[in-house]
Amino acid sequence: MTRAEQRPAPQDFDRVLSSMCTEPHPAAREAAVEFLADNPGDPATYPTVAELEREAVAALGDVVGLEDPHGYVGSGGTEANVQAVRAARDLADGDVNVVAPESAHFSFRKAADVLDVELRLAATDDDHRADVDAVADRVDGDTALVVGVAGTTEYGRVDPVPALADVAADAGARLHVDAAWGGFVLPFTDHDWSFADADVDTMTIDPHKMGQAPVPAGGFLARDPETLDALAVDTPYLESDAQPTLGGTRSGAGVAGARAALEALWPDGYRDQYERSQANAEFLAAELRDRGYDVVDPVLPLVAADVPDRELEAVREDGWRVSTTAGGDLRVVCMPHVTREMLASFLEALSEAGSV
Repeated sequence: MTRAEQRPAPQDFDRVLSSMCTEPHPAAREAAVEFLADNPGDPATYPTVAELEREAVAALGDVVGLEDPHGYVGSGGTEANVQAVRAARDLADGDVNVVAPESAHFSFRKAADVLDVELRLAATDDDHRADVDAVADRVDGDTALVVGVAGTTEYGRVDPVPALADVAADAGARLHVDAAWGGFVLPFTDHDWSFADADVDTMTIDPHKMGQAPVPAGGFLARDPETLDALAVDTPYLESDAQPTLGGTRSGAGVAGARAALEALWPDGYRDQYERSQANAEFLAAELRDRGYDVVDPVLPLVAADVPDRELEAVREDGWRVSTTAGGDLRVVCMPHVTREMLASFLEALSEAGSV
């Protein structure tokens, strides 16, 4: 056996149903390989990948309805959410707090811990969305940031972003929208969630999720340059003299891959993919409901259902990669690699698990 044959193989996606990562678009894969050694963290030394990053950020601005976007391509949603909290803290005076719905990604707990900021979680409503009144009740004069989610990781819900923007404005706070997963499907729905729909200050949107870019390629966007100025630190030994990013050395592969995916797919390719993914989610939800499971209707291409633990363990033993919400519901994310045939096979496995 050769060394190449001894190397472990990457994950096969044919039974991956709960991940928010997917196989990259071929053009993104090719571009990533070309820029494996380029570091966008030092744009003066690596001007080509720096230009690709500017183009990627401009394209992300098109996706989220922002004419003059400021930002960068980083490691993912966690980094972008940390940066949003960091910028809000540094632009405010004194001790501050951040108010987010209970459905917010766990990265906000990391941000609060690392940045020594109080995180206040507000209740969600019966549809798993941020309860605007509950958020308003948690806000006070020390609130620096209000968080909304556009595509929650557990139930695929979209918070009432314009109403949260009003709450933030009344408190003199900034508004951050976490659209890490939902950002590439929401433009093709009727939700009001973008920079164009509300007074959003910063946003997370990840090309390496529904955007079909290679991992890592997460987007952090800001409405104004002052946000990045607040994040910038001096970099005396580099050719570039300042750096607003959280990471120093960053992935040129992620930047180039994100730009290539956006160039290949925006907007028609993403629209087609959203329609397929949403149709798959609605198919799965209907089939699960017909089998007697309680199902949360898929607003976006994510299905949650109350499946017994015994059946979940059985399908996992059969090789299906599935996870659950905090409440124990099965969650299936209809990513680009998820096909109708995959879902039919999963349903068959679930039926067999239920009959044992």
